[in-house]
Amino acid sequence: MSIDSHKRALLITSQYNIKYLSGFTGSKATILKIREAYYFFTDSRYEGEASKVIPKSFHISIYKKGEFEEAFKKILKKHKVSKIHFEADHLTLTSLRTWRKLSSPAKLIPGRREIEAMRAKKTKEEIRLLTASQRINEQVFYSALKLLKTGVTEKEIAWKIRILAHDLGAEDLSFEPIIAFGKASAVPHHQNTNRKLTKGDMILVDMGVKYKGYCSDMTRTLFTKAPTAEQAKVYETVLNAQKHTINHLKTGITGHKAWRLAADIITSEGYGENFTHGLGHGTGLQIHESPSLAPKSRDKIEAGMIVTIEPGIYLPNKFGVRIEDMGVLTKSGFENFTKIPKELKDSIIKLK
Repeated sequence: MSIDSHKRALLITSQYNIKYLSGFTGSKATILKIREAYYFFTDSRYEGEASKVIPKSFHISIYKKGEFEEAFKKILKKHKVSKIHFEADHLTLTSLRTWRKLSSPAKLIPGRREIEAMRAKKTKEEIRLLTASQRINEQVFYSALKLLKTGVTEKEIAWKIRILAHDLGAEDLSFEPIIAFGKASAVPHHQNTNRKLTKGDMILVDMGVKYKGYCSDMTRTLFTKAPTAEQAKVYETVLNAQKHTINHLKTGITGHKAWRLAADIITSEGYGENFTHGLGHGTGLQIHESPSLAPKSRDKIEAGMIVTIEPGIYLPNKFGVRIEDMGVLTKSGFENFTKIPKELKDSIIKLK
């Protein structure tokens, strides 16, 4: 049933959902949605911030230590709330027990991720911020390329990326960069090490920055010498799979069908078993959001959704290739935000 039904409410505790709805970024806040009304609760430490950012349509409740329970129960009683949907993905079992006690006699029921569904379709302002985030990401990438030289380690490049991101206007990274040299590129989510770069190594760089709360994401695979025939074939297969997906991605299809667009190309070249992850994901306030473009995903792709397209082929103990762009779905197809060249000739670099 909809949470807008009589006597039902939605308890919002996810910091990302709270920021999305209210603009508030403090560490202590709760939102209670009852039909179309939003009740915002925070303690007196954040009174100044709340008064500046919380929408005027919200009912704001500022409480002192020990007063929250009374303020919360007062709203439940006022609206005769009998059932409260909660965000099951964001509450620990201990927290859930506390909320059940606090909300009694109203019953707590797992919700249906309705705020996440709202977040999946971006506003024009969110699209602008995500585009800006990717522009910074690309500046960082180009600057990091200049630091690639024999003897540098994966961890050193990852740390430099963090510094460059800050210097170029990002507030943080979307995630810890994946810097994989040589055979490590065959591990999709490689953990950075002190391995040193040597001439001839392939390099996989997966990185993103956070700008005004919004996360970008991009992957490029580089060669430090002319690729072998096998490396070139794998690279071109991944690139063709990505291009095919981008050219045929459209609204209305499921995440599974989107994944299949790339998987069919990769499988036709004999590498189906080496494409070991989903095709992509939504991104926004979090690096992984709806929709999921994966083998079993039933998520429907709609206009306004920001997604990554990142097919990959991984040959254990040899090398891996992943190419990732991000963009927005429109009624006419996929609008790519990523401007870093990705043709094979563009991916061959010279080490210092």
